[in-house]
Amino acid sequence: MTHNYHITGMTCDGCRSKVEKTLNTIEGIEAIVSLDPPVAKVTMKNHIATKQLQEALMKVGNYTLNEDTPNKSIPTLSNDSTSTSCCSHHKSSEKEAITIPKGRYYCPMHCEGDKSYNKPGDCPVCGMHLVKETSLTTPTTAYTCPMHPEIVQNKPGSCPICGMDLVLKEPSDNEEQKTYADLLRKMKISTLFTVPIFIIAMSDMLPTNPLMHLMDAQKWNWVQLLLSLPVVFYTCWVFFVRAWKSIVTWNLNMFTLIGIGTGAAFLFSLMGLFFPDLFPSEFKTDQGTIHLYFEATTVILTLVLLGQLLEAKAHSQTSGAIKELLKLAPTEATLISEGVDKTIPIHDIKKGDYLRVKPGEKIPVDGKITEGESSIDEAMITGEPIPVDKKQHDAVIAGTINGNSSFVMIAEKVGSETLLSQIVQMVNDASRSRAPIQRLADSMATYFVPIVVLVSIITFIIWATFGPEPALVYAFINAIAVLIIACPCALGLATPMSVMVGVGKGAQAGVLIKNAEALENMNKVNVLLTDKTGTITEGKPSVEKIVALENDEEDLLQLIASLNQYSEHPLANAVVNYAQSKSIALLQVADFENNTGKGVTGTVAHKKIALGNKKLMEQVNAIVSDDLENKITAEQKLGKTVSYIAINESIAGFITITDAIKASSKQAIQELLQQGVEVIMLTGDNENTAKAVADALHLTAFKASCLPEDKLNEIKRLQAQGKIVAMAGDGINDAPALAQADVGIAMGTGTDVAIESAKITLIKGDLQGIIKAKNLSHGVMKNIKQNLFFAFFYNVLGVPIAAGVLYPYFGILLSPMIAALAMSFSSVSVIANALRLRSLKI
Repeated sequence: MTHNYHITGMTCDGCRSKVEKTLNTIEGIEAIVSLDPPVAKVTMKNHIATKQLQEALMKVGNYTLNEDTPNKSIPTLSNDSTSTSCCSHHKSSEKEAITIPKGRYYCPMHCEGDKSYNKPGDCPVCGMHLVKETSLTTPTTAYTCPMHPEIVQNKPGSCPICGMDLVLKEPSDNEEQKTYADLLRKMKISTLFTVPIFIIAMSDMLPTNPLMHLMDAQKWNWVQLLLSLPVVFYTCWVFFVRAWKSIVTWNLNMFTLIGIGTGAAFLFSLMGLFFPDLFPSEFKTDQGTIHLYFEATTVILTLVLLGQLLEAKAHSQTSGAIKELLKLAPTEATLISEGVDKTIPIHDIKKGDYLRVKPGEKIPVDGKITEGESSIDEAMITGEPIPVDKKQHDAVIAGTINGNSSFVMIAEKVGSETLLSQIVQMVNDASRSRAPIQRLADSMATYFVPIVVLVSIITFIIWATFGPEPALVYAFINAIAVLIIACPCALGLATPMSVMVGVGKGAQAGVLIKNAEALENMNKVNVLLTDKTGTITEGKPSVEKIVALENDEEDLLQLIASLNQYSEHPLANAVVNYAQSKSIALLQVADFENNTGKGVTGTVAHKKIALGNKKLMEQVNAIVSDDLENKITAEQKLGKTVSYIAINESIAGFITITDAIKASSKQAIQELLQQGVEVIMLTGDNENTAKAVADALHLTAFKASCLPEDKLNEIKRLQAQGKIVAMAGDGINDAPALAQADVGIAMGTGTDVAIESAKITLIKGDLQGIIKAKNLSHGVMKNIKQNLFFAFFYNVLGVPIAAGVLYPYFGILLSPMIAALAMSFSSVSVIANALRLRSLKI
């Protein structure tokens, strides 16, 4: 029994999630809730009164639930053609579709938890630019006429107006690129105005200042003001807005420091330019002008804008894994309708439809084979390179690739129900559930900012009350000096400079680091979960040995390699490659036949050859002796693939094919174990193969026959125990786990999805890269802490001097110029220290 309810009171995705969870806590109910439209689809085992549902919702918020009636037009959440209400017993055959919102936006800092917004903009708490959530809906393929854009259809063809070929209509909604392009444009403008200001300000350091021959210092100060206006009030004005919001919400962060520091420097410069006579002579230059800080203001703001530009670039890549996954799903399928094949869009497939899958095509949805048989490449789902033989009644998965045979399947799971869609959902959820990057600088700024502001206020009060005349001017100057010396230039550079140099160092060593969070977490990792195929092993099946009972081994190899030259199976390719490596010539084959799920047969050199499993041997009436069976069983217990060989219906031997362990894997794993890191292998392979690899490498533990959700759940289980988990993998099946892990590590030889989901990529696909990444992480984090010390050391030392504590004893005041010099010196120290990472041995 299914009810549709209209929900009022939901304002965000957090509300939607709360309502859905609350309804699902009621026994006998399964509920799905959408925000736009605000509808709940509730499936009940037994009738439950609406009043009971309403009471449950009122306990968690001001949410009102009203049942849908035949007179109401509320979209349903189901694609089913029939919706049943237990009260009205009403059946509606009319299919109603949900209006999909254009997009949801969330704060990358997750200031309000899971709350999302329907429109782009800035976070009302911290001021960060909202990021658009990637849609999990497979885009609809649409074709349009380049001359008549009003012509749109779901398949290629010609325009009915002008006859031109229709072209693929590209999606117009790409806000990530728009955001990046806008920041890039502002960065160019900001740089264009900042560089001249910097040159003007720094010209004083030249022995013979050439600019003074053109104009006097006062006029150059006016030029600096004019050049700074576009930077302060246009390209970087958003930073002041964010600083204001952070103060209003008391969510103090780097924007607070940036706003206060640069704002103070700019206001001081304006005062010095418009009212120079208010300042004591000791704050004036030889030309009688006040030393201004337009260059400090604009340079700091431009550097911060550069950081925002790089961050926008990173955000545009966060949904890359989902986009790569969505590419796996075909856009069209072949529907069998009344005995006729018809091409339809993928989103038109319904449960129970019969679909024809041709050789080389991607399987459109999850279902079962009803006619025919084939070999299907499921590597993108299972991570295993060997295609799986499928016959009638066997299950097939959306996104996997059909081999060289055609078959008919029945659609059982469509849309969001398919395994591929579930993997997409898991990647998205894992990416959203990650904790925000814990920026050490922001954490320290939480305490540092109010302390500096308080010191500045106290400085002003003390000088205004007890200072010499003009007391207010002295008070203002010293209060400004306190703020300027606390300007966040060094603090802002402390982390990104170390990260920048560290990432460059890692790239030279074949370790690609996606973000600073990965560097920080890698240093804390105490559990490494790793895939087998392509991570620990080569990921390429190869021949280990051939056992011949009577024939010469090379003669036997020639026969089976010749037979396999007409097969596309990876195991066959392994045999052919093995023969070619031994320079064995291949012979002609007659009567070749591929026995799906069993092996291959044919005639080579007038001999009937059969190569495959025991079922094939039974088919050709070849009897396997007990002694040979025991030998083969022993090989199989080692987790190796064994194929029987028969010549003229008599067993001639067998061939063992294995996926070799990478030479570097054992050494790397042993080193990790010595460092106290647990190494656990999670693989989709069988128990025997997994155990053989685990025993050979002395792993902490292993789990076999793992589906993507099994790997994901294992990581969540370990994280719940307080473990810091790294996951190494190379397949699409590893993508959700890579996203969920504290540090996802992808093999550069793996799939694009794995690489997009991971935070670290090993270019050589070598586990030794994990050792390098861990050593690099340790070095970078140590360097960042040193940088933060340098950044704060000058502030802690300079702030009291800027406040005037030395004036009563030595008559020393720290002018804003000296404060800026101290700030610059701390920045130089930070940069110089970060550059030391270039010589770090990893």
